[in-house]
Amino acid sequence: MMNESEMKMKLKLGVLDLVPKLPETTAEAALEQAIRLARQAEERGYLRYWTAEHHDMEALASAAPEVLLSAIGAATRRIRLGSGAVLLPHYSPLKVAENFRLLAALYPGRIDLGIGRAPGGEAHASMALSGNFLERVGRYPQLAKELSDLLADRYRYEDHPVTARPVPQLPPELWMLGTNVKSAGYAAELGTGYVFGQFMSDSDGAEVLRAYRDTFRPSVQRAEPSAMLAVSVICAETEARAEVLAAQAAEGFRARGGAPFQGFSGTAKQVLEQLGNLQQKCRNDEFLIVSLIPDYEERLLSYQLLAEASRVEKL
Repeated sequence: MMNESEMKMKLKLGVLDLVPKLPETTAEAALEQAIRLARQAEERGYLRYWTAEHHDMEALASAAPEVLLSAIGAATRRIRLGSGAVLLPHYSPLKVAENFRLLAALYPGRIDLGIGRAPGGEAHASMALSGNFLERVGRYPQLAKELSDLLADRYRYEDHPVTARPVPQLPPELWMLGTNVKSAGYAAELGTGYVFGQFMSDSDGAEVLRAYRDTFRPSVQRAEPSAMLAVSVICAETEARAEVLAAQAAEGFRARGGAPFQGFSGTAKQVLEQLGNLQQKCRNDEFLIVSLIPDYEERLLSYQLLAEASRVEKL
């Protein structure tokens, strides 16, 4: 078991924001809270702020990560900004590369491009967005390779070179997100970073990340494997209050037909120890912290308490 000083030194934390639109709030208010969270994350020393993509989901307000990240970039100065994830089967790889190269030119050295293959919504929303999703998701490995080639300036269409412009001096980092060994294999084959969605998966994170590391192929994207775990965390000033918040989060997920709460809850010190133990098991480089607390102020406090307990150094 890691001692407290080792955990404080080694844990690297980022934020994964689902951009919840809580009951009795507006979409505008939810987006204001996203900007507020990103600003606080930067002030508290979190390394990254990533935002998710979902479609026609009443409780979530981020359908276009690239648009929100542009606003977040203007409101912050240093924190890395990323998508968790752009759902690639819906889109042209060229357009995705253009979007994130433009972000990388606007906010140099700060942009991460996380991609995934989930539909991001119910069947009819997926069909309205891109047609036959099952057919398109079957092409995901090829779409991901095309995107990687575009970011490496080696993409050709009908043997004619095509460049995703603008071309920034510091390119976006390419990451792949997933919840199983299959997605880890895709990331390893392309030589991208990998994020395992621990908070929404029943798979063994240690096994998945081991498969990624063991089969990783160095690429233009990165020379060595790099892995993050996305975990759900609820911190409060007392263990009892954290239990109440966790129960509220679980009830909210059940009401929307989602899975039970999977994650860590307690005081920041308790959660920090749990994260340290998980890192020792999975050997991940960083954590992306998801908070499902159904209250904006309590959510901010949870991130604040964890940052203070872990003594995350500012960039």
